Amino acid sequence: MADTTHVSTTRHSRFWEIDLLRTVAVAMMITFHTLYLLGPTEFDIQKTSVPGVQYGFWWWFARVTGGTFIFLAGVSLTIAYSKAKKISGFLRRGLEIFAWGMGITLITWLIPSTRTGYVRFGILHFFGIAFILAPFFTRFRFINLILGIAFIAAGIYLQVQNIYFNFPWLLWLGLQPNFYMLDYWPLLPWFGLFLVGMFCGKMLYPQGNRRFNIPEFTDPVTSALTLPGRHPLVMYLAQWPAIIGVLLVLFPANVLPYFPHLPF
Repeated sequence: MADTTHVSTTRHSRFWEIDLLRTVAVAMMITFHTLYLLGPTEFDIQKTSVPGVQYGFWWWFARVTGGTFIFLAGVSLTIAYSKAKKISGFLRRGLEIFAWGMGITLITWLIPSTRTGYVRFGILHFFGIAFILAPFFTRFRFINLILGIAFIAAGIYLQVQNIYFNFPWLLWLGLQPNFYMLDYWPLLPWFGLFLVGMFCGKMLYPQGNRRFNIPEFTDPVTSALTLPGRHPLVMYLAQWPAIIGVLLVLFPANVLPYFPHLPF
């Protein structure tokens, strides 16, 4: 059942179109990670699966997926801030997400197959820092667009020029050391995309209200389709045991060697 709402006077707790786009990103994320685990880099089940995550189609697929999450997070943050007006909640959320990121760091360091390129500053680390920094930018609108474009340009320049640094302590910023890392999402360029999302959030959802008119779907189908998009962190964390569990059942000979040997 759909009804058209006059959005300039109605404030919603959530917007289905944002959650649906995030659900699409969740589906893309699960697809990529499943194919990656199938490929020769990990379980070596399908040798032609995701043959080169460092280049080509799958490299872009992963960046578009992560970029969608980042852009929508910027949009959603401005909506949430327009209602809460409290910095402490975003700081708490940022620290919580960063802590989950550090858990991923520990796990990838403990697993022998990923220890060489263990996650030092992945997508969860990025979101943690982004949520901590974001309240300092909520007052801006066009400044966020200008800064966002500048950060994106700086990050792209560093990557295109293949500029590497001999020190690792600024890798979170985008000054990449010359060694391989899994799931690397530095502030340059990605915080720039986050700021562009914040700009779009202010323009499209001023004061937490939808500026444009679209049907307001409240039916069970829409609710089901947007459910994953309403819980992206849960989906990110739950996908790993779910995917690995399914692959363990289907291809035990490939997956079991990655588990520690039990004494019974």
